[in-house]
Amino acid sequence: WDNADFSRGIGTTFYQEFLTLNSEKPPFIRDVEEKVWRYLRSSYSAAWTLKITWEKAPAYGARSDSRRTSTYQAVLTTDGFRSYALLLYQDGAMRWDYTQLPAANVLIGYT
Repeated sequence: WDNADFSRGIGTTFYQEFLTLNSEKPPFIRDVEEKVWRYLRSSYSAAWTLKITWEKAPAYGARSDSRRTSTYQAVLTTDGFRSYALLLYQDGAMRWDYTQLPAANVLIGYT
């Protein structure tokens, strides 16, 4: 998921689960369904969604610079048949200084 380092007490991680089968959908879930429609042109009605947020997360290995934190989210959602993963980044993408990281093969997203 990430390579963040919370050991210095900077940043936080939290999650929220949404069970939306047979219930009123909050604005966040309607937004997720809209994103699936907009990007995949597929009608979608979420039954379950998990939102994980890394807030002001410092990069692992970049111990000297706590100012360059990043906030990002992973959203996992399913209707019981199809599942999607949305990766959402703050404006300006990742703010970590990749030149300070131990590995040079930095990747945003998934493969």
